[in-house]
Amino acid sequence: MHQERSYGRMLPVSAMVGCLEVALAVVVILLYVQTQPPPDSPVDHTALVASLFSFGMIVVVIAFLLSLIFVLPAVALADLLGRRIGGREAWWWVPLTVAALVASPIWAFASYNHVETRPVLVFWAMATASLSTGGLIARPRHPGLGRQVALWGTALVTGTGLLGALGLTAGLLPAYEPPAIGPATVPGTWVDHTGGSLVFTSDGRVTASGVDEHGPDADPHRLPPQCSGPGTWSYEPGRGVRTQKVRVHVPGCSWPAWSVGGTEGEPRIYQHVGHPDSEHLYQLRKVTDGP
Repeated sequence: MHQERSYGRMLPVSAMVGCLEVALAVVVILLYVQTQPPPDSPVDHTALVASLFSFGMIVVVIAFLLSLIFVLPAVALADLLGRRIGGREAWWWVPLTVAALVASPIWAFASYNHVETRPVLVFWAMATASLSTGGLIARPRHPGLGRQVALWGTALVTGTGLLGALGLTAGLLPAYEPPAIGPATVPGTWVDHTGGSLVFTSDGRVTASGVDEHGPDADPHRLPPQCSGPGTWSYEPGRGVRTQKVRVHVPGCSWPAWSVGGTEGEPRIYQHVGHPDSEHLYQLRKVTDGP
């Protein structure tokens, strides 16, 4: 006996799929962040949790609205077209109808804001895939579907996070490591975010101009003293990329050894602001090659 489709039951299931998709994306982004250089300022974990909670509430509302406006009409239209054209309902009508329904608002927004064609096509494909997934998963008529989606979706998100953390710990994922610069990479101009600079030359000389001094008791929220003048530098390879140092000796300036960070394409040298375990960093990035 043909069982009528319950669109009222489909709505929360489709919205739940949308929320789980966002949660999975957040987990992937957090794992990706672990492969990138650390920021200059530490992450406020309390504020981050509060932001994620607020963001989660917004996601729930948006997921329900998108399901109501696009997913449910797409499934209903897919059922109608399947019966009229093929004589029976077919799942592949769902992505086609979703693509058609989201095309108009996306292209209208893109035309009004003069957005280039390529990013519009990418966003259209992503929106179609995301909403179609919700429609296809919510489409079956059997009872207990919502409970199964919640269970398996939560397991997928949690499993992705655990596997990613295990991969970072075991070295299967490329966790961030600073580049190995060597003494040949140091010569050149390194600048901070305010224009202060260290200009290194290949003969071991250096010229400082307005470079901050951060002592072990420095307050990251106060303007530090600055130091300028000529001096010398040396490179210490250490026991690996995490312990390599660049020492800069300029009369009147009291800098500890500079650690190495950044990437191969944009190496940086940095110091901790305040306590050595502080997550506040003062960084200089290399912008030109030296003589």
